[in-house]
Amino acid sequence: METRVDSKKDTWKLGDHTFTSRFILGSGKYSLDLIRAAVEHAGAQIVTMALRRANEGGLANILDYIPEEVAVLPNTSGARNAQEAVRIARLAREVCGSDLIKIEIMRDTKYLLPDNYETVKATEILAKEGFTVMPYMYPDLNMARDMAEAGAACIMPLGAPIGSNKGLCTKEFIQILIDEIDLPIIVDAGIGKPSQACEAMEMGAAAVMANTAIATSGDIAAMAGAMKLAVEAGRAAYLAGMGSVRAKGGSASSPLTGYLRD
Repeated sequence: METRVDSKKDTWKLGDHTFTSRFILGSGKYSLDLIRAAVEHAGAQIVTMALRRANEGGLANILDYIPEEVAVLPNTSGARNAQEAVRIARLAREVCGSDLIKIEIMRDTKYLLPDNYETVKATEILAKEGFTVMPYMYPDLNMARDMAEAGAACIMPLGAPIGSNKGLCTKEFIQILIDEIDLPIIVDAGIGKPSQACEAMEMGAAAVMANTAIATSGDIAAMAGAMKLAVEAGRAAYLAGMGSVRAKGGSASSPLTGYLRD
């Protein structure tokens, strides 16, 4: 019997927002084709936006290219500490009219790794101000717990450095967060292939975010569609329950008795 995930019933929440799509388009390599593909072919219901992109010369206003039914998720890209992130978040709410905010704080300019300590501080301030806070972080259980205590709506651990397409380099640590944190875990950064998105969903992630994998592919629309299928397949497998893994030996899938000669 064929098993399907009923997307209308298989919903997930961020604060007061409810979604059915579990693919999120990350910010970065923006283009009209990328946004259109992510919405039409990948079914994205959330598109992130760096505030500094809202009025860049190349795109008069990125908000003009995001359909009304798609949630805009501003991020604090460029912030080096909690104070800067809070200021950017407040400005973003004025520009976008959304309570959603993705916290990105990076002092490191070589590897672009998030500053977990400053992220906790910003999360606490913004959550008290009514934001639905989505903190991007290096997967660390203790810091994730601190972010949850500070009022985070989800936890967004990186799979690999931003834009690297290296996949789930931090897989074991992400699994710990999925197992121990009672919030949606959204795998953010590093997803480079549909198979990696599928694997993240098989682990029990609530959603995955990707940008570079689609933007740098040979066919943006086709890759967006492939990501959608991968996310849906991984979610269906997780809900079905993964088969057990045997540490030693094998297990026959068919009986070893009853041969014709017996």
